[in-house]
Amino acid sequence: MSLSIYDSATHSLRDFVPLVPGKVGLYVCGATVQGSPHIGHMRSAVAFDVLVRWLRRSGYDVTLIRNVTDIDDKILTKSAEAGRLWWAWAYRFEREFSQAYATLGVLPPTYEPRATGHIPDMIELIRQILDRGHAYVGNPGNVYFDVDSLPDYGSLTRQSGRDMHVDEESLEPDKRNPHDFALWKAPKPGEPSDAAWDTPWGRGRPGWHLECSAMSGRYLGAEFDIHGGGIDLRFPHHENEQAQSHAAGRKFARYWMHNAWVTIEGEKMSKSLGNSLIVANVVKDVPAAVLRFALGTVHYRSTVAYSPETLAEAAAVWARVSGFVERSVSMVGEVSRDDVVGLKAADFPADFHAAMDDDLNVPAALAVIHEKVTEGNTALANHDDPAIRTAQLNVRAMLDVLGLDPLAEPWRENFGQDQAHQALDSLVQAVLEERSAARAAKDWARADALRDTLTRAGVIVEDSADGARWHLERH
Repeated sequence: MSLSIYDSATHSLRDFVPLVPGKVGLYVCGATVQGSPHIGHMRSAVAFDVLVRWLRRSGYDVTLIRNVTDIDDKILTKSAEAGRLWWAWAYRFEREFSQAYATLGVLPPTYEPRATGHIPDMIELIRQILDRGHAYVGNPGNVYFDVDSLPDYGSLTRQSGRDMHVDEESLEPDKRNPHDFALWKAPKPGEPSDAAWDTPWGRGRPGWHLECSAMSGRYLGAEFDIHGGGIDLRFPHHENEQAQSHAAGRKFARYWMHNAWVTIEGEKMSKSLGNSLIVANVVKDVPAAVLRFALGTVHYRSTVAYSPETLAEAAAVWARVSGFVERSVSMVGEVSRDDVVGLKAADFPADFHAAMDDDLNVPAALAVIHEKVTEGNTALANHDDPAIRTAQLNVRAMLDVLGLDPLAEPWRENFGQDQAHQALDSLVQAVLEERSAARAAKDWARADALRDTLTRAGVIVEDSADGARWHLERH
């Protein structure tokens, strides 16, 4: 078996062949630290965390670069509105992102470079693009990329110039073409003087797209294996990243991977929904493991439909798998963490291995975990200690690929405290209350749909004169 991934550039499933045998260079677009991290940000972080974990299990030495955009228009605007120094504002939210990653068990990157720390790399990249005739200087401080000069511009997203969205810079009077984009931007009136740097073309700050091209080149070289990020970044950000790099003579990414977004009631998640979706607020009511389960056990190219029902389903599954681990530990002791992390891809159940090699088919992999939990529960009932230990090892190792081994950090501290059941109860009760309201309104279709949602999650609902009660399906 070998890993295949869906390459967004070719719209096809391709066998993964690294540039350097045994090594993987991976660049993932990280946070623009203008505000607090929400679950949409974590969707991408969790998806690529699973990729990194599987690549390492498969024997690859992975270098993961996840950048921090700590200078841009929104950071300057929001910090000014709040009366804060722009760099202090950015650092505050950079720390919040770091905490959110840790809360959801996302492994740290190999390097996490900041845009402001790589201004010399950006200036050198602009120089290379200018020298090759793919950019021009406008008013002092402005340098623009000439999209018409690059034959393959638009190839990532398969767009022609007339189909492309024109960004907010299109009205700049010194641009030759509204589709041209800024490599370097002159300061706007009223912006802080320390939010600009001197260059041969005038004082200014980097355009949004430039930084990622510069930093990927700095840490991974002119050509690297995989570039990842949210699907909403494909255009213009990733298209322009690729264009800049190609214009400078760099081959850039060999594979492109994009995760789908989070939807709320069928609509793409929007910042207008307010603070309710900020990670720090969500985990006040939902255990972090359940949130990670909800975000990370849907295929990375499929949308996550975030809702109370989704959380209830995730909590039910988490209660089942972590409950098996807890019972197995109480009967035969804990399989060492070294043994769990030492299991290589080839040692995993064959169906799990095949699922993960199939473009990270996490739902199919999760089905294998359920099978092994069932086998483990049978072994518990039969007091078959060797089989229990084997099942615990396999279940925990597979869960660890998903970042959810109950005996690994950050989940270990709550292991055995019955928090999963408490969380499940609160989420199921929320669904039952919604079902009760639907029944009162004689919306039987909605009431039946809510009950079916719980049934699919393994939650059995029993109606009685005293109200609805629930229990987990026995396996």
